[in-house]
Amino acid sequence: MKFKPVAFIINIAITLGVGALGGLSTAKSVQTWYPTLNKPDFNPPNWLFAPVWISLYILIGIAAYLVWIRRDKIVHFPRTVAIYSIQLILNLAWSFIFFYLHEIGFALAEILGLLVIIIINALVFYKINKWAGLIFIPYILWVSFASFLTYNIFILN
Repeated sequence: MKFKPVAFIINIAITLGVGALGGLSTAKSVQTWYPTLNKPDFNPPNWLFAPVWISLYILIGIAAYLVWIRRDKIVHFPRTVAIYSIQLILNLAWSFIFFYLHEIGFALAEILGLLVIIIINALVFYKINKWAGLIFIPYILWVSFASFLTYNIFILN
């Protein structure tokens, strides 16, 4: 398929936009509330989160592009878009619940739901384009780690 640069940029911009919105809900709490929490020894340094998430959002956007360029051949394209959109909404919601509302227990439940929908999204994308599904593996691994981290923060606080 011919590369579509505008569609490519739009797909990445959407995911980076979700990340930016999440960043708005975390910015203040990362400096004020988050440092007051008890965290496990394996908690990454704060500086690591932004580059990891930016990288993941770019990968998610690339995966979405790989699916979008095949949209005419996808029987259930609206369902695919819905699953993808739910995944992005849940991704954004976690930041709001954890960092803005300071609801660690609710954030833990939410991130476990997010992890399930990410796995579903990866499987749906994989059926459409193998690389689109495989690109989700780092995202699955990171959110699995984030789930474990959230669990530990919940237990410690």
